[in-house]
Formats: sequence, C-alpha cells, structure tokens
Amino acid sequence: MLERVQRYGGFLAGMVIPNIGAILAWGLITAFFIPTGWLPNENLAKIVGPMITYLLPILIGYTGGKLIYGHRGGVIGAVMTTGVIVGAGVVMFLGAMIAGPLAAWLLKKVDEQLMERVPSGFEMLYNNFSSGILGFALALIGFLGIGPLVTAGSDALGSFVDGTIKAGLLPLADIPIEVGKVLFLNNAINHGVLAPLGVQEVAQHGKAIHFLLETNPGPGLGLLLAFWFAGKGTAKQTAPGAAIIHFFGGIHEVYFPYVLFHPIMIVAMWAGGITADLIFVATNAGLVATPSPGSIFAYLLVIPPGQHLGVLAGVAAGAVMSFVVGSAILRVYPVRGQDEEPAPETSTTSIPVATPA
Repeated sequence: MLERVQRYGGFLAGMVIPNIGAILAWGLITAFFIPTGWLPNENLAKIVGPMITYLLPILIGYTGGKLIYGHRGGVIGAVMTTGVIVGAGVVMFLGAMIAGPLAAWLLKKVDEQLMERVPSGFEMLYNNFSSGILGFALALIGFLGIGPLVTAGSDALGSFVDGTIKAGLLPLADIPIEVGKVLFLNNAINHGVLAPLGVQEVAQHGKAIHFLLETNPGPGLGLLLAFWFAGKGTAKQTAPGAAIIHFFGGIHEVYFPYVLFHPIMIVAMWAGGITADLIFVATNAGLVATPSPGSIFAYLLVIPPGQHLGVLAGVAAGAVMSFVVGSAILRVYPVRGQDEEPAPETSTTSIPVATPA
C-alpha cells in the first residue's frame, strides 16, 4: 500500500512540480496586486483570475498527458482540461489531474488499435485528425461530465465540513479541510462554508473560530520548513521561497503541490491543523472577519482585542507540530526521484509503435 501511495504521489509530482515556477509566479502576482495585497493595483490584479482559472490547470493537464504519451498526449490532455475548466464552478486543478492523463491514455489506446491500418504517407494526417476528433469528444465529456462531477464533490466536501462542526467535533474538521485544500478546493470550503458560518457567529458573539480553520498559515509554514530542512532536490530548493509567499503573502496554494508531491505529508498537515484547532477551542479564540489573504499580517488586522495570545499560539503550535511530524516523515519515508520527471511511455514524433505483450 505504501509503495502504491508513493507511486501515485510520484505521478502527481510529475504533473505539478514541473509547474511550480508558474504557481509561484501566480502567488507573487496575487500577493502583490489583489485589493488586500502588498501593492494593490486594480489593473494588474486582472492577471490573477485567468492564471488560476485557465493557465495553471491547463499546464497541469498538459504535463499529465505528456507523462502518459509524449507531446500528443500533452496536447489532448490540455484540450480535455479546457472542457473541464469551462464546465466547472471551482478551480479545476483536480479536474486537470484527472483529464490530462485520461485523455492521453485514451489517445494511446486509439493509436494502438489503428496505427497498423494507416497507409504509408498518411501518418501526419492520421496524427492530426485522430487527436482532433478525439479531442473534440473529450472536451465535451469534460464539460458535461468531469467538471460538474468535481464541483459536486467540492459541494459534498463542504457539507461534510459543516456537519463535522455542527456535531461539536470542530478540531476534526481539519481532516476534510486539509484534503480539500491540497486539491485546490480551499476557496470553495472557506468562502462557501466557513465564512457564512463565521459571519453568523460574529453577529452573535463578536468573533468566530470558523475564520481560523482554513486560513491558518501555521501548518503550511511548518510543512514547507520541513521540506527545507529534511527534504531534498527540487522541493528543498523551492521551499524557502514558497514559505515566504505562503506565510507573509497569505497565498496558501503554493504549499499544496508539496503535499501532492508526497501524499503521506497530509499527515503532517492534519497534525498541525488539529493541534492549532485544539488551542483555538481551549482559548476560545476567534477572528472578527476572514483574513484575506491568509497571511500573518492579515491575521493581525482581524484579531479582536484580548485574543492575540490564543490566536498566535494556535498558529505557532500548528507550525511547530507540522514541522516536527513532517520532518520525521521525510526522514523515514524520503521522497524519491524529486529531480526527475517520469519519461513519457512513447515518443510521438511519428506514429507510435506498439510494444508486443
């Protein structure tokens, strides 16, 4: 089971890690230019939405397809991912991770069935039309099927978080929250579930713990520090910059690929998040509004008088716990092959040749 999880994590890493530069670029643009950023700029902030909605998922879909079937697999993966994006109501990183590899795998199977029947001299024509016709069909399937399916999954996850909180098991709500976050469903959970509950709580009691659950920058900071001190390769080299963007810029999305890179690290996030939530509950901590973005500076602006100790203690404890657990995991189960991208199974400069069973 552990080997299967590691292989799955390695494949996710192959889709996400090559695109970390683009994710960090988006994180910097967001941290600087959104209305609550360091240098708010209405015009430059227009870049943020298209990048997170279209560019990053399409890059991931292309990369996932390329890992399965070279450049042609990447192209058809990007085509299907575009259909998924347009058909969904949430950011489609998860949809891209499904659509990219799936589209490339289907193209590979089509080629395996038809390649021997293509007359000599018609290879380029076949390549273009097989990709185009299949891409047409898969874009429609992504629009009508995968996009709505992932959106429904996001809504179900939000309902589960809501039910956990109402059942009086608030610290345990961190388990579905962290899973949803690393699948880039953080905004759906925060603004769709936790923020409305928090607004009601503030109206009654002047503060709400709900605003602390998804936005806490502590566990993510601890995770990135663990990769910096106990990791290796690409993750180790990029973790310091990601930590700065995450903790001071409030762009939590920059740490999500590190968990996808090594899925067992979700345990470190659970440890940090649950520890922080226990402290928040014990100290009756809360915020007066949701911090946007979720940086330590935004936290300081929305902490009510007399609540600084409980809130900051929870943030610090979450960082320490996720760092300790994450470092231990990385030493016992180190990530393998962080600097290597999996090679595509087949070259696609011409009609691929099937390998006999």
